[in-house]
Amino acid sequence: MNGDADRAGDLGAGSPHEETGGHREDVPEAAEGKYGDGSGGSGGHGGGPDGPGTEHGGPGEESGRPPRIPPPRSSVEDTGRPLPGPDPALAPLVLEHPVLKSLLGAWALAACSADETLAVEDHLGECGACADEARRLREAVGLLHPAESLDLDPTLRTRVLEGCLDRRPPRIPVPDWAAPYDAETARLDALLQDIGGAEWHAPVRLRWFDGQGPASRRTTVAGVIAHLLTVDGLVAVALGLDDPLGRTRADEGSPAGRTEAYWAASHFPPTRALRGPWREQSHNLVRTVSFAGGGSGLLPVPYGAFELPLRDSMLDRAFECWVHAGDIAEAVDYPYEPPAPRHLHRMIDLAARMLPTSLAERRRAGLSSPPPRHLVAAGTPGRSLRLEIEGSGGGEWLIPLDSPGAVASAEFEVAHVALDGVEFCRLAAGHVSPEEAAAGQDGDREAIRDVLLAAASLSRM
Repeated sequence: MNGDADRAGDLGAGSPHEETGGHREDVPEAAEGKYGDGSGGSGGHGGGPDGPGTEHGGPGEESGRPPRIPPPRSSVEDTGRPLPGPDPALAPLVLEHPVLKSLLGAWALAACSADETLAVEDHLGECGACADEARRLREAVGLLHPAESLDLDPTLRTRVLEGCLDRRPPRIPVPDWAAPYDAETARLDALLQDIGGAEWHAPVRLRWFDGQGPASRRTTVAGVIAHLLTVDGLVAVALGLDDPLGRTRADEGSPAGRTEAYWAASHFPPTRALRGPWREQSHNLVRTVSFAGGGSGLLPVPYGAFELPLRDSMLDRAFECWVHAGDIAEAVDYPYEPPAPRHLHRMIDLAARMLPTSLAERRRAGLSSPPPRHLVAAGTPGRSLRLEIEGSGGGEWLIPLDSPGAVASAEFEVAHVALDGVEFCRLAAGHVSPEEAAAGQDGDREAIRDVLLAAASLSRM
């Protein structure tokens, strides 16, 4: 019984309540031990199963050993002590408004210290002006790129555009004879989009061959677009669209007369504002001929002293667009490539088909060698020159020399000329003289000279 009483007394002295962090009011503060839980530094388990005095120690005995399982720490609230205050070392910075405003840039770049970041963000919740500025700065930071060259390949736009034009079929089927004009106006529009405002006033010299020698006219990039706008207007009028000249009267309706009339009627030099009307007119031309279908290709388009069917007129306008786009590109130092080979071939074919008429006109004007003694009747074979175009868009054409109505024949071939495709187009545009054209020649030298001069005479302002 005494053992049971002792055992009961031990349980009373070291109850499980105290083991789980309980607190006894009658335990002196000095006896709470290092754990602060009222264990008095003892094992905290009271008497063991063998009674007091065992290795676990009795109540109030000092065993000199730490508890085998330390009791959990007491919460600060359970001890009755006051809660600890904030550490003065971690108090937020107090900065004046000008200083906080000057830190917004560094904050947007995440370059502030932790204290500065906290101070700035606290301020942004109170100051609307600084919050707006911080938002703008953070958006600007998002646009920054790594420290590397931001210059794109200058030929990237051209290559992408050419790839699109080669592979993506248009939503509205465009006639084959209008496709070169559609492509060349799109390429020129891309060039105009890339140049700056000041470059629209860069000087450009329009060059052509007037039948006897080279001729030129000074203008600007904007003036070239005005020239294309007014001459394309000939096609627009033939299709029933608005004339860009309006009520302005042009001399004989020729391309040069229309251009000079437009320039003279302008109160101020042409500016970049012309891009919009030229672009809209180009789109209207392509859309109209697309809806009209292939049958509209025979519609006559007057050029003053002569006329062309619509299908050839659209090729002529594509050729002029490419030539003058090259003039603009040269003036603003912009890379510009020749047309796609299939389009270039069509342009060369048009020039080759126009050569007999040009030869006849020069002969009537006394600018060419006299006609042969025995003229060939229309529809019969006559003397011919073989025109061989090498390179991109090339091919071979037999040019009748005696009359536009004569039939070219290999049997009556008297001369052979070989030219590069781009070089022949430059000759037909009046950008290179017949004497400067690099040509392989064989046969009748006089006939070759007449054909090269006739090719240069195809050009006009």
